[in-house]
Amino acid sequence: MTQPTSKDMPSPQAPAATPKAQLDPTSQPPDAPEPKPSSLPTSPPPTLPPTADTLLARIWLQFRQHWLLVSLLIALIMFAILAGPRLLFGPEVALSVVVQRDFVQSVVATGRVETPHRVNIGAQITGTVADVPVVEGQVVAFNTLLIRLRSEELAAAVMQANSAIQLAEAELRHLQDVTAPMAEQAVREAEANQDAALRSLTRYKALFAQDMISRSILDESDRLERGTRSKVSSLQLQFASAKADGSQMALATAALKQAQAGLQLASAKLTYSSIQAPVAGVLITRNVEPGDVVQPGKVLMQLSPSAKMQLVVQIDEKNLHFLALHQRALASADAYPQQSFNAELVYINPGIDAVRGAVEVKLQVLDPPMYLRQDMTVSVDIAVARRANAVLVPSDVIHDVSSKTPWVLKLAGRRVVRQPLSLGLRSNGWAEVLNGLVVGDKVVPLTEKTILAGRRIRELVPIVLVAKP
Repeated sequence: MTQPTSKDMPSPQAPAATPKAQLDPTSQPPDAPEPKPSSLPTSPPPTLPPTADTLLARIWLQFRQHWLLVSLLIALIMFAILAGPRLLFGPEVALSVVVQRDFVQSVVATGRVETPHRVNIGAQITGTVADVPVVEGQVVAFNTLLIRLRSEELAAAVMQANSAIQLAEAELRHLQDVTAPMAEQAVREAEANQDAALRSLTRYKALFAQDMISRSILDESDRLERGTRSKVSSLQLQFASAKADGSQMALATAALKQAQAGLQLASAKLTYSSIQAPVAGVLITRNVEPGDVVQPGKVLMQLSPSAKMQLVVQIDEKNLHFLALHQRALASADAYPQQSFNAELVYINPGIDAVRGAVEVKLQVLDPPMYLRQDMTVSVDIAVARRANAVLVPSDVIHDVSSKTPWVLKLAGRRVVRQPLSLGLRSNGWAEVLNGLVVGDKVVPLTEKTILAGRRIRELVPIVLVAKP
């Protein structure tokens, strides 16, 4: 058997070059000389296991060759995942449920706080302001001092009136204690003198009849008698005037009363120097300062009585048929929205405001809170009707709610159907169902405009998030 020579044996470096040529057959330059064919048989070159880079390269090569088909297949799979349930079972819809509970129909409106009247406060005399101890917005009680005027002259007038009363009383006592008794005594003396003169005249007449005295003596006696009689009459008149029902007593009494009236007038003027609150309330305006000269007829302050407060509200005329006197309402001030108070409807204006299409109503505040102020803006909720255990549905699911034939889309099985309704009370986004729905029925809201009668839908179950303890 012939041994191969060293010339015919493959070089030791040949096996290392063969794998390199298999991994990258295109790595030889185009001008490299072709290898000479060998006449000796050669063994196949060994293969290496595929690496990750090799697999990725093969996948990328296949994707580049069929990228359009792969993209279309992926799109079809995603469309089936996303739109398949909607096409087969219909879209998901958040439904509203018909409930049953007590229901109150109310008319809601806004208005303002107003007292039945406002008290304008001014001075009754001309004077200079000495002090103003109150400020705007202050709550004052009855007879609280609001304005004090300078009162020196008025106090002096009171003292003068007191002196006039004392003088009149002294004159009256002098008339009762001195003048009247003296007049009575003088009457008695005059009557005694008249009796004496009358007796003398009688005696002189007898003597004259006997020619014992002359005519002149008789005439003198007669004159004296007439004089005493006249004096008695005069003194009797003076005594009568000094009696309790006499003219002098009446004059003295009238003078005393006049002096007393003068004191009352002076005291009243002195009282006018202290201007007090005629009623309890809140001081709204103050237009006076110390040192100002005030006159009667000028409004210095304005007081809002706190005894009664009313809410003046403008109600849309379309709600007029719901209103009635003595209906109860719940009100709240916009400044204190979390606090509410009760009121009662006490007045409905018979006229309509043609410009605003509204009617004015007034509500009496039953227990005014301390924070309530004049002209505050308030929101009023007047309860006009009540229903116990009413079947209710949200107003935003009813089609043609203002027409005579309202209807809803109700879920029946997996499809929605058109369901006519008969409605009752409506208020605050809810409507009473008299006929057409029962408690637990589910209806489609108006916001789902693409849902029509007969379409299949799926109910969207809301996700409830539970907080961790």
